[in-house]
Amino acid sequence: MSKEHTFKSIESINEEQLPVAKHKLHDWTHFAGLYAAEHVAATEFVIGATFVALGAKTMDIILGLLIGNILAVLSWTLITTPIAVDTRLSLYTYLNKIAGDAMSKLYNWANVIIFTVISAAMVTVSASAVRFAFDIPAQLNWYPTNFWFVLIVFIVGIVVVFVAIYGFKAVSEFSGICAPWLFVMFTSGALVLMPALSLDVLGKTLPSNWTDFVNIGNQSIWTGLNSNGEPGIGIVEVIGFGWAANTITHFGLIDMALLRFAKKKSYGLATSTGMLFGHYIAWIAAGIMGAGAAVILGKAIVELDPGDVAFYALGWSGFIIVIVAGWTTAITNLYRAGLAAQAIFSNQNRSRTTLIVGIAMVIVGCFPFVFTQFLPLLTYAGLLVVPVGAIVFAEHQIFPKIGYTRYWSKYQNYAKNLPAIASWGLGLVFGFGLNFLDIMSFYYLFIPTWIFTIIVYTILAGQFGAKDSYPSEEEKEIQFNKDVISYQQQKAATEPIPVKDQSALSRVLKFIGFLALAVTLILASRVLFGSADEAEYMLNRDTFYFYGFICTILYFITSYWAMRRSKLQLA
Repeated sequence: MSKEHTFKSIESINEEQLPVAKHKLHDWTHFAGLYAAEHVAATEFVIGATFVALGAKTMDIILGLLIGNILAVLSWTLITTPIAVDTRLSLYTYLNKIAGDAMSKLYNWANVIIFTVISAAMVTVSASAVRFAFDIPAQLNWYPTNFWFVLIVFIVGIVVVFVAIYGFKAVSEFSGICAPWLFVMFTSGALVLMPALSLDVLGKTLPSNWTDFVNIGNQSIWTGLNSNGEPGIGIVEVIGFGWAANTITHFGLIDMALLRFAKKKSYGLATSTGMLFGHYIAWIAAGIMGAGAAVILGKAIVELDPGDVAFYALGWSGFIIVIVAGWTTAITNLYRAGLAAQAIFSNQNRSRTTLIVGIAMVIVGCFPFVFTQFLPLLTYAGLLVVPVGAIVFAEHQIFPKIGYTRYWSKYQNYAKNLPAIASWGLGLVFGFGLNFLDIMSFYYLFIPTWIFTIIVYTILAGQFGAKDSYPSEEEKEIQFNKDVISYQQQKAATEPIPVKDQSALSRVLKFIGFLALAVTLILASRVLFGSADEAEYMLNRDTFYFYGFICTILYFITSYWAMRRSKLQLA
C-alpha cells in the first residue's frame, strides 16, 4: 500500500479515535489549571456540610483529608497517567481495542448516562444560585415548578455545551481562567466568616492560636457528632472518603481522556491542584463558610444550600462562584460524556455527539432531583467503573510482564471479549456484594474490587487466548502506529507555529487580573485580622463584599481579554 493511500485511510478515521498527535500535547500548567477548576465545584459547599452531618472531628478532617487526597494524587500518577501517556487514547477508544465493540458500547452508554447526569447536577446547582439572586422560589420537588428556573437552567447549560463542544483546549482555557479566582474566593470565604464563628464560640473575633482554632472546629463545625447526635466517622473513614471521591476517574481510568494530552507521565502530579486545594482546602473552607453562615442565619449547616453559604461568605461574588464552580465541573464532565458518545457513534464527530448529549444534559438539569441524589450517584458510579479500569490495567501493565499478549481478543477478530465482560460482571457482583454484606467501609470497596477483577480477568483471558502469540497481527499494529505518527508529523508541518503573546497590553491585562486577586485576599485577610470587635467586623465584611465583587468583575474582564489577545497572536 502506498504512503499516500495509507495516509488517506488514516485521515478517514475520526481524530478522537487516533492517538493524540505530539504537537497537540500540553504542558503541566494546563492540567494544573484544569484539575484546580474542575475539583473546586459548587458541590464543595455540599461536601463541606456532609462532613459535618457525618460527625467528623476537626483533627480527623485536617489529617484524614490530607492523607486521602495524597493517595488520590498518587493513584492518578501511578495508575492513570502511565497508561494514558503510553497509548495517547481515551479509555473509550482503548477499551474497544481490548474488549471489542459489545462491551465497549455497553460501557460507553453507562458513561454517557453517568457524566450527563453529573453535568446536569452541576448545571442545576449553578441555576440554583441564580434562582437565589432573583428570588425565584426554591425547587423542592423532583420536577421543576417554575418557568423562570427552567429558563435559567437553559441559559446556564448553553454555556457548558458551548465550551465543551470546542474540545480539550477550550475546556483547559476556560478552567485556566477560573482556577486562580476559585482558589482566592474559597480562601477568602473562610477568612471572612471565621470571625463570626470565633465570636460565637470564643466571644472574640480572632482565634489566638491553633488550640483556639481546633476548639472552634470541635464546638461549631466538626463536632464529632453526626446529624442524629451520635458519634460520627473517624479518620479512617475520612481518608477513604478523600481517596474514593474520584475512583471513577483514577482507578476507573476515565481521566485517560484528559491525561492523554500530557507530555510526561509525571504530569499526573498536576492533579494535586484539584485534590490538595479543591478536595482539601476547599472542603475545609466550605465547612468554615457553612458553619459561619449557619451562625449568621441561626440555622443548622445541613439546612443551607450553596447560594446561602456563598452569599454570606462572599457577597455578590458568592453567586458568581457557585455558577462558575458548577460550570467548570459540568464542562469537563460533558466533554467526557461527548467522548463516550462519540466512541459509540464513531461515524459522528465529537462536536455533534457533545451537542446531542448537552441537550439531554440541559433537559435533565431542569429536574432538581439530580442534585439531591448527586453524592450517591457519584459513589455508585465509581464502583461501577472500577472493574473496567482493572481490566484495562491488567491488559496494559500486567500482561506484557507475564508473557501474555495485549489486544489478543482483537487479534482473534472477536467482536466481544467474553473474559472482559464476565470479569466486569463478576467484579460488580463482588463489589456490591461486599457492600450488601457490610464487611468493610464502603469508601474502601474499590480496592478489593479492583484487585479481584484483575485476578479474574488475567485467569480467564489466559484460558481464551491471551497466552498465545500473534506475531503477524502484532507487526501490523506496530506498523499502523508508525504510520499514524508519520501522518501526524506531516499534518503538523502544515499547521502554524504557536507564537507566545509578549505584547505590553497583554502583560498589563494579566497584571491587573492578578492584582485584583491579590486585593481580594488582602481585603479578606483584613476582615479576619483587622476586626477588633463585632462592629468593626461587620464594617470590614461589607467593605469586602463591595470591593471584592468589583475585583471579581475586573479579574474576569482582564483575564478573558488577555486570553483572546493570545489567541489572536496564534492566528
